[in-house]
Amino acid sequence: MLKVMSRLKPASRTLVFAACLTAAGACAPVFKKHGYVPTAEDLAEIQVGVDTRESVLESVGAPSTSGVVRDSGLYYVTSRVRHYGPKRPKIVSRELVAISFDDRGVVRNIERFGLEDGTVVTLDRRITESSVQNRGFLRQLLGNIGNFNPANIPGATN
Repeated sequence: MLKVMSRLKPASRTLVFAACLTAAGACAPVFKKHGYVPTAEDLAEIQVGVDTRESVLESVGAPSTSGVVRDSGLYYVTSRVRHYGPKRPKIVSRELVAISFDDRGVVRNIERFGLEDGTVVTLDRRITESSVQNRGFLRQLLGNIGNFNPANIPGATN
């Protein structure tokens, strides 16, 4: 490698060095942040048993998502994801703040969860199994040779 580098012209050497430097820099991790969670100071202003849904929305803002049942709760979610070269993105941190309300719409509880509090939920994919699985095109084509019946051709008379 050193012999090859010594034979190159200075301009070519600079280009090779710049290309190597660019390739090494492309492997730097990239972090992306998604979502919003109110700060601890904003959450400290909310009083359990006093504040209502409207006052919470006014003081900390709109949530990332809300409960499935109407007026059940507000959920603020943020996550930080690391992208590193061709590897699959990895969630580095996740934080969830859940504010629940009682029947009257008054704050009942404020909870904070992190990535370490969560559990991995595997989704059950309901896929219909195919009968042509693990059979190539030629195998399917040649497998029909003995199954030809001229009576099944449209327009054929019996």
